[in-house]
Amino acid sequence: MPSPTVRRVLSHPRVVVSLLVLVALVVPLGVLSHGRTQPRDARVRMVAEPSAAGTLTRYSSAADFASGRGQGTAYADGALRATGSLALRTVGGVRYSLSRWTSAWVAPGQSFTELVPSWSARTPGRSWLQVRVRVRDSQGRVSAYKDLGRWASRDRTFKRHSAAAQADTVARVATDTLKAQPGVSLTGYQLRLQLMRLPGHTGPAVSSVSAVVSQLPASPAATSAPLSTTAISLAVPGYSQMIHRGQDPEYGGGGEAWCSPTSLAMVLGYYGRLPGPASYAWVNRRYADRWVNQVARMTYDYRYRGTGNWAFNAAVGARRVTDAFVTRLADLRDAERFLRSGIPLVVSIRFSRGGLTGAPISATAGHLVVLAGLTATGDPIVMDPAAAQDSTVRHVYDRAQFERAWLGGSGGMAYVLRDAAHALPTRPAGVHAW
Repeated sequence: MPSPTVRRVLSHPRVVVSLLVLVALVVPLGVLSHGRTQPRDARVRMVAEPSAAGTLTRYSSAADFASGRGQGTAYADGALRATGSLALRTVGGVRYSLSRWTSAWVAPGQSFTELVPSWSARTPGRSWLQVRVRVRDSQGRVSAYKDLGRWASRDRTFKRHSAAAQADTVARVATDTLKAQPGVSLTGYQLRLQLMRLPGHTGPAVSSVSAVVSQLPASPAATSAPLSTTAISLAVPGYSQMIHRGQDPEYGGGGEAWCSPTSLAMVLGYYGRLPGPASYAWVNRRYADRWVNQVARMTYDYRYRGTGNWAFNAAVGARRVTDAFVTRLADLRDAERFLRSGIPLVVSIRFSRGGLTGAPISATAGHLVVLAGLTATGDPIVMDPAAAQDSTVRHVYDRAQFERAWLGGSGGMAYVLRDAAHALPTRPAGVHAW
């Protein structure tokens, strides 16, 4: 409560008028800070509200993994590996030797309501990897460990899959995403890797594991302004998911179900790292773009019964290129930094009828496309696999519509893949999404 002296000063007519003038000056500045007229590199918002941008934490070096606790594991030759057995576990009638690594608690510096993991690993023989996460909320409550995926690069002896429904009072799991329960604000998390192998055999080698956390805004932000008026268009090949309609039903059946692996294949094609012919010799030789069928098989989640598991797609990409991970970006300005570094992005969009003019589908509850460039006016150049044929995959969409479909649809979700020739872009101050 202000003192009597302070109250007298604040109630003085001249002071009141001065305050009203100050408000009249500040409010328009706040409005302009959200509009397209802001300076090119302006990142400050007058109101502190949640952004679609995520905070990414990665473990990818000896020092990173040393910060956690290994049980029967050690870092060697660029990866975390099993060196001993913590326990024996029977899964699906098979006896496995289990080794474990657990991170320290991570406090990302922001409250969050969603977490998506991703990883880069190799699983020789009959080995496989389980990724588990537990979270802590603002009241200090800790969830049980949640299963965010049991993964192997091959599916002949182990069928990679997400877990069944998991929920407690703090958090729940929706296939590949951990979500806070309604009204719960999360403040920290802990990752756990379980390396499974046949006793006496070689186990998984994990070169990186990541988690991106975010709290999605209640309402969409204003359309961002491009960083540059110089057009950029990356030479991403165009592959249509629709030409695969009805193919290989054991892996989703192509068509509408294959937007994610088809988008992933386009980016792998850009880097010249598509699966080789020997790997898709099983695919019917009459089919076009048979490598897409192979990528669909490699990303297939046998519990979810689909190819859209975000972490599984990143894991497949990581095996083919230098680096891959899942993250959330704030807007097309952040995406532009990747494009100008030569890195296309696979992004997740959602829109209702009329929400994306010129799109080959009228509406979608979830669709993956490749962001491959920007026009001189900042409109996104998109390789949309929903096109009827490869030759019509390239589209240019309205910037405002696309940003709403991306940020409002998935909170800016993106798969980032790069090879050794393409370094990640420099992060602007305050950005932690890569």
